[in-house]
Amino acid sequence: MSNRANLKNRTAYSSTLATPLWEALEALQQSSRIPKSKLLDEAVELLLHHHQKD
Repeated sequence: MSNRANLKNRTAYSSTLATPLWEALEALQQSSRIPKSKLLDEAVELLLHHHQKD
């Protein structure tokens, strides 16, 4: 059974980022020790909130 089949509160996906954004995310993850998945959750929440104001 794959790891993805065990996800209960998460959805696996695949995407790409601009290289400078990926490098900045890597640096933030290393310095904060917060998992990238949690950092991406926060970024998407902020993006959705920003666009709901329009």
